[in-house]
Amino acid sequence: MPTTRMQQRSVPEVLQDIIGNMEEIIRSELRLAKAEVKEEAAKAAKPGTTLGIGLVLGFYGVGFMLLAAVYALSSVVAISVAALIVGTGLAVVASALIGAGAKGWKRLDPTPDKTIRT
Repeated sequence: MPTTRMQQRSVPEVLQDIIGNMEEIIRSELRLAKAEVKEEAAKAAKPGTTLGIGLVLGFYGVGFMLLAAVYALSSVVAISVAALIVGTGLAVVASALIGAGAKGWKRLDPTPDKTIRT
């Protein structure tokens, strides 16, 4: 019967394998971190949109309120009251949207927890 002899590897070969494995582990960790950051960015899209819409409506609300103030100062007529009502309504809606968007952003955690754990 032929005898099988264990292959003996040299120290440089073993070190090359270790370095290769470490490089692969690092690449895998970077891919995981990238995936986690993308996931959190996707979660941030909806609250960010809500916040953005709220800010735009808030600017319009302030504009309408300023327009109403101008109308009210120039003469007290029904159009100034209408502009004041519209401006105040927009400002209230904007405040609600800004609050909802900010609350959604506070719940986000951008740290790549899985990567940190591994």
